[in-house]
Amino acid sequence: MRAGARVCQSRSETWGSRVPENTEKAESEPKADTRPRRRQARGERRIAQLLEAAASVFCSSGYTAASTNAIAREAGVSPGTLYQFFPNKEAIAIELGDRLMHEMRETYGEALGPVDPATPLEEAVEAAVDRFIDFNCRHPVFFALMHGPDIPGRMAEAHEALHTTLLERIQTRLASVLPDVPAADLARITEVCLGLYMAGLELVLTHEGAEREAYVRELKNVLVRYLAPLAAPPA
Repeated sequence: MRAGARVCQSRSETWGSRVPENTEKAESEPKADTRPRRRQARGERRIAQLLEAAASVFCSSGYTAASTNAIAREAGVSPGTLYQFFPNKEAIAIELGDRLMHEMRETYGEALGPVDPATPLEEAVEAAVDRFIDFNCRHPVFFALMHGPDIPGRMAEAHEALHTTLLERIQTRLASVLPDVPAADLARITEVCLGLYMAGLELVLTHEGAEREAYVRELKNVLVRYLAPLAAPPA
């Protein structure tokens, strides 16, 4: 079974956009003026429903084997309803990927912000790992799509850009806890840390409950034990 399918044991959350209500409108306003907003709200809810169904299907069968019919069936709608919003499977995957990558950028913005140099290494590692694990456990389809062998071309390009930015942010974060490490070495260490995280993430996502928590602890231990000797002052 491919990695993308195995890791998706929990259902992804909904990515529907909320349509703000205009509370300043008078109740006596003609109904015709509110209908476009109601149609828009219904459309956003339907899109969110379809994206959630697509996440489930992509997780269970992979992108290549998934079909629009399977996604419509999972969403409980007709294929014709699906085609009102998305012309094909690739368009669904791209919309899903765009929303996920936007949220991922927000996640690493929070997880990899500036850190006080006095912060213990264990605490810095734990805070960052917890943020990323939370995101990936809520959206297992992100791992399935972005690290599967059949990612759509446009998504692959966007994910490569995301990956590059993520490495830059991790390296900046590590520079604060490894101030004496040369830049070239720091870049290599950053690559290793991200590789260790990704390897551990797949193990985390294939387990549930207490076992998942145990694997998260092991992942943190691996990262701390790798970085601790590098952060220690020279003898």
